Amino acid sequence: MSTITIKVPATTANIGSGFDCLGTALSLYNYFKFTPLDSTSETPELKITVTGSEADRVSTDKTNLLYQSFERFYQEINKPVPSISMEIELGIPLARGLGSSATAIIGGLMGANEIEGNPLTKTEIMNLAISMEGHPDNVVPTLLGNCQLSVTNGTVWEICEIPWHSEIIPVVAIPDFELSTEEARSVLPKQLSYSDAIFDIAHLGLLLRGLETNNEKWLRVALEDKLHQPYRQSLIKGYNEVKKSALEAGAYGMVISGAGSTLLALTGSQNTERVITAIAQTWLEMGIKPQVKALQLDQKGAIAILN
Repeated sequence: MSTITIKVPATTANIGSGFDCLGTALSLYNYFKFTPLDSTSETPELKITVTGSEADRVSTDKTNLLYQSFERFYQEINKPVPSISMEIELGIPLARGLGSSATAIIGGLMGANEIEGNPLTKTEIMNLAISMEGHPDNVVPTLLGNCQLSVTNGTVWEICEIPWHSEIIPVVAIPDFELSTEEARSVLPKQLSYSDAIFDIAHLGLLLRGLETNNEKWLRVALEDKLHQPYRQSLIKGYNEVKKSALEAGAYGMVISGAGSTLLALTGSQNTERVITAIAQTWLEMGIKPQVKALQLDQKGAIAILN
């Protein structure tokens, strides 16, 4: 069996009012390389190497999420886990709200599927990934690419690709501090009012139409929400100041990417550089060193590369 590399895109999830159901694949990537090992041992051998700016923070034993998803695949097909060498090339920051854990889940499942000759369909891989992640908004666009809305009736997932106008540019602002999903979820209320629920239902409908049409007026309204951002913004230093500067520079709006700490601004191409500069300067003045960059939608999702 030859070496297989899985290229997996980052994602931005929620996008304001699309809490836990809407996500978009972005042109930032992790690469996972799988090489089967010859072994006569009854216990599968494992070798993990990691490269990238945060490589020293990634475990290289069986607690590694990439290996756990790889192992989960073999449980699903009821076969023993083979000995494997895994090489991880990190291009997506960890714990910043850009779907790094989703890339590991999809990477492990797809790598194993390729090694075994693709016994599982893409839908079956998607369902396994959702069960591991707990919600679909990252893993679905990571697997499929583009902007995806995920809806379930309790047993079956319906996936709807959302048209995204080519003139809408996603700008990610990645600060030099983390925010764990657990911490971000801990501040959410247990109950919401009918008025807040209606607010988000209406705003999500407007957001979907705004993304399709590039209607600036609609997008400026639609990117607000009352389900998660009002509670999480206090966890992100400078949130209000950065959002204000982005809007003044011409952004349609700014939202928390996933659970944070990354912020996502949507803007037109004519204002992209101004928005990037405004965000960076605002955070720098507060002693925070961000990476601020314009990205594109990834349209392919996770892909296998045979080496």
